[in-house]
Amino acid sequence: MPEISFAKPSLPKSGALAVLVSEGGLDTALAELDAATAGAASRAATAASFAGRKGQGCTLLAPAGTGLSRLVLIGLGKADDLTALAAEEAGGSAYAALRGDAAAAIDARGACAGAVGGDGAVRAALGAMLRSYRFDRYRTREKPEDKPKLARLAVMTEGAAAAKAAWPAAKAVAEGVFLARDLVSEPPNVLNPAEMAERCLALKSRGLAVEVFGPKEMRKLGFGALLGVAQGSANEPRMVVMQWHGASGAKAARGAKAAKPGKPLAFIGKGVTFDTGGISIKPAAGMEDMKWDMAGAGTVVGLMAALAGRKAKVDAVGLVGLVENMPSGTAQRPGDVVTTASGQTVEVLNTDAEGRLVLADVMWYCKKRFDPAFMIDLATLTGAIVVSLGHEHAGLFANDDALAQTLIAAGKATGEPVWRMPLGDAYDKLLKSDIADMKNIGGRPGGAITAAQFIQRFVDGCPWAHLDIAGTAWSGKDKPTMPKGATAFGVRLLDTLVAEHHEKAKG
Repeated sequence: MPEISFAKPSLPKSGALAVLVSEGGLDTALAELDAATAGAASRAATAASFAGRKGQGCTLLAPAGTGLSRLVLIGLGKADDLTALAAEEAGGSAYAALRGDAAAAIDARGACAGAVGGDGAVRAALGAMLRSYRFDRYRTREKPEDKPKLARLAVMTEGAAAAKAAWPAAKAVAEGVFLARDLVSEPPNVLNPAEMAERCLALKSRGLAVEVFGPKEMRKLGFGALLGVAQGSANEPRMVVMQWHGASGAKAARGAKAAKPGKPLAFIGKGVTFDTGGISIKPAAGMEDMKWDMAGAGTVVGLMAALAGRKAKVDAVGLVGLVENMPSGTAQRPGDVVTTASGQTVEVLNTDAEGRLVLADVMWYCKKRFDPAFMIDLATLTGAIVVSLGHEHAGLFANDDALAQTLIAAGKATGEPVWRMPLGDAYDKLLKSDIADMKNIGGRPGGAITAAQFIQRFVDGCPWAHLDIAGTAWSGKDKPTMPKGATAFGVRLLDTLVAEHHEKAKG
């Protein structure tokens, strides 16, 4: 990750330069660059048919008359239509073009237009930072030419002082994204439930209150569903509770009398650190991908780190249920009946439908202990949602229309889109069991919906939303603000939800 700074616009004497250009601002940008390059910038743009359209790029190597190693033009599209997301994506594309140089700059003046305004430079910097992510801790033979060289990145804007002041909060969110990506990327022999719990404990240094529950504590709480999933593994389960008191804690710090926390916002993550399917074992092909069956929990951990990092003025709690789903002589069997923390019984017909069992106990506990304003759970829950929505949208299920609409809006703003799916009694009836209160699967038709219906039985009337991120937790290709691999889908979505709809005014 390069060191990012902000500065007033000027032509660098060395290194590389990317210029973010809107369609209407192309002539002005080229006039400035032509003065330094004897017209080479315009000739290159003409040769490449570069018009500043969104997603366009043009590179001029070692332009004469300058000390630059390369000059890159990045299109933003029409200035009037510019969004914060477009500015971020342009910044990410700029990083991808500049990472071969040790030092570089981005002229972000073009991104400070339209509704984005002065925030455009910060957004471009954020996009560059997000794109710079690499998970390389296990590479021991990487060639020097394959490593990014970019160590210093200056983002140039007329409002450099304001951008510098706004940057720490944006950087904290990016660091939360990186933490989530790290967790999801780790191999399963390293990141088992105990190890992930230890990494959650490390967040105490950021001001979070963190509690870890082991098997003994969870047995006392009656977590029969979660413990049933874990019983086949040598790696014992954990539940972690993370609390951030950004609203009530701030009042207490000011000496206010009313420092009692209100209803917190609650985020719950499925954390199956490896999922073989248990006795209902998965096919061998692609099973290695199941290391990221804990992506929902990774997102919750990253979100809580982001809220603490930017000192969000909100009270929030994050809970993650951490298990490994393995086949063994002690593993849960198809046909077993487990008793959940709610007292409801579940006939387990398929041990590969385990994530909902983990969530059932954790969500019930969350509701009873914290009585939150709402609960949002995230889980790589079903292959059925991938069939329905592909890899473009996460599935959204909710019992509260207002909560659903704010999630949809936050998803559009951050490039982490969600699509609302139905719930209803007809789907719920598919969970009827012959011998228990319910069964854990409802058949192949509407599989993502019946999974959500199962979870809804454990929210106890609380406003609730479920995000099935099975199709969005991992990307098979590079994207403007993320390299191939773990996406940390949901960190920015939920941080934006908090910031725009629930965070209390500072001061």
